[in-house]
Amino acid sequence: MTEPEKAKARDRTFDELPLSSELRRGIRDLGYISPTPIQVAAIPDAVGGRDMVGTAQTGTGKTAAFLLPILERLMAVPGGRLLALVLTPTRELALQAEGFVRQLGRHTRLRAAAVYGGVGMGDQEKALRHGVEIIIATPGRLLDHMSRGYVDFSHLRILVLDEADRMLDMGFLPDVRRILSALPRQRQTMLFSATMPVEVVRLSRDFLHDPKTVQVGSTTAAAIGVHHLALPVASHRKVALLIELLRDETMTSVLVFARTKRRADRVARELSHAGLSATAIHGDRSQAQRVRALEGFREGHHRVLVATDIAARGIDVEGVSHVINLDVPHEAEVYIHRVGRTARAQRQGDALTLLGHEEEDDWSQIERLLGFTIDRARIPGFDYDAPSPPAPSGRASGGYGHGYSRRPPSRPAGRGGGPRYGGSSRRRRN
Repeated sequence: MTEPEKAKARDRTFDELPLSSELRRGIRDLGYISPTPIQVAAIPDAVGGRDMVGTAQTGTGKTAAFLLPILERLMAVPGGRLLALVLTPTRELALQAEGFVRQLGRHTRLRAAAVYGGVGMGDQEKALRHGVEIIIATPGRLLDHMSRGYVDFSHLRILVLDEADRMLDMGFLPDVRRILSALPRQRQTMLFSATMPVEVVRLSRDFLHDPKTVQVGSTTAAAIGVHHLALPVASHRKVALLIELLRDETMTSVLVFARTKRRADRVARELSHAGLSATAIHGDRSQAQRVRALEGFREGHHRVLVATDIAARGIDVEGVSHVINLDVPHEAEVYIHRVGRTARAQRQGDALTLLGHEEEDDWSQIERLLGFTIDRARIPGFDYDAPSPPAPSGRASGGYGHGYSRRPPSRPAGRGGGPRYGGSSRRRRN
């Protein structure tokens, strides 16, 4: 969409879209007033039954852009059988989409079931046998149900591939192709993705018929409204600096990214020991643990959620005030996805990165992708020169030690004309 088209889209209301009164009631119940640009661009053609390829940044409303047309199209179709399938890469995304169906479709008779791994198959099998109109599924678990004969695709009308690039990253492409080969050829197919690598483009060419392409913004641009800042620090002082930052009470809802599952758990424990309400979410946690952690963060019981990249893909929490990169990602586009968890729906947000010396090469790649140099700052009063703590007996000291002093924390500098962490807020274009 062009800038004038996006400006016009922001002036639209849901009443102007081809949606029934039942769906508009569900939208109002959720407190939504204006559709996002991708919803304005996608919903009319999707309701009309056209195949579609949609690309937009994280947090722009892609889920409702395909769920509302699904609900609209299926309201007039006899129920009690599977009519729509949404494939998504993670359990969190499946549960999120299933929740949206319940909320948006609460004034309709349509039912949905989330099908994902990590839990027993019994309840899912029961839901499939009793008849639901919409399944939201991860590829591996759906194949398990297909192999047992629990899924009947003979009446399927709509297929959605959600977060197609992430399914590719997670190695699901062969599974996706197996599932698609078992579906009726006569159907509507929609593919939504934050980025469009060549494999996803090829998938769309193989399985979509004359799709409409909807793109909102650059797929490699960070969300509008994000203030970026780098905080250079020795790796063994990262957790100490993180604790120092979190003393700032304006950080009301903070998503911290760690590179590994073990590190996420360890950092969450360190934060809890420092008196900060924190929890962790990653792929080794049970489904019940992941749901509790996410709900606790969403409802404000945990101020800090420490996550790995794959687990965070399904996090959809309004009002994340800060994203903190404890570790710089190896891939520049991962940074885009991370910082997109704040400044959602045109809000403002801060993205802070604790930058170790050994991460400078990866950081340069991120700045090249963004197209500007990110300002750097130091926290006044923080002891950057504290030595690395002694390594446990028989173990060499690694780059991710934790040593931090127990001195009374100093307050970060006030924002003034720039960021509250000191330094300039001016972005310098390359």
